[in-house]
Amino acid sequence: MFIGHFAIAFGAKKIAPKVSLVTLIFAAQFLDFLWPALIYLGIEHVRIIPGITVMNPLDFYDYPYSHSLFMALIYSFCFGGIYFAVRRSVKEAWVLAVCVFSHWVLDLVTHRPDLPLAPGVNMVFGLGLWNNVSASVLVEVALYIVGVMLYLQATRAKKWTGTVSFWSLAMVLALGWVVNIFGPPLPDPKVLGAFGVVMSVITIFWAWWIESTRETLV
Repeated sequence: MFIGHFAIAFGAKKIAPKVSLVTLIFAAQFLDFLWPALIYLGIEHVRIIPGITVMNPLDFYDYPYSHSLFMALIYSFCFGGIYFAVRRSVKEAWVLAVCVFSHWVLDLVTHRPDLPLAPGVNMVFGLGLWNNVSASVLVEVALYIVGVMLYLQATRAKKWTGTVSFWSLAMVLALGWVVNIFGPPLPDPKVLGAFGVVMSVITIFWAWWIESTRETLV
């Protein structure tokens, strides 16, 4: 899942309006921000096998530190705990913890059985929605639309730049999702890792731009 993770971040703004979109996106995408860096560093590994699922050509055969159930829980509690230590808001800390863990849950729905239980444990999970094109597209588009609508209910543009900043990111993410489905796969896992790191940084700065040009409706 791709835009579905951003949908969680957008929608969470409605529940925790005081939390910045930068923080929400960082939480919801934390596992995928970590994963490409670990791929690039050679700590985790992925193979490109066209046809391994209908929707995605990646064979996630080694990513226990970024995408195992155990580590996802650890990251969730650490993320929420650090936020609480700084902001002293129990509600917002829990929202962020849930955002982090939601990534693993959504991946559980879409991936074939490749999500490990824990580092060093040979047990994997995945419900395989990616093997059904229609269902995958329907679920992810519906989730994305709901997330965008909730974000728009929670914020408003200060001026025209607030409209441009948000909708440009929303459309770029949607376009990237379409290209990821129908475009050719990247030729090398290292390239994939480097591209993922660059896109993670760009997305965070884009979210900061959005946050600076929109105001929250509390």
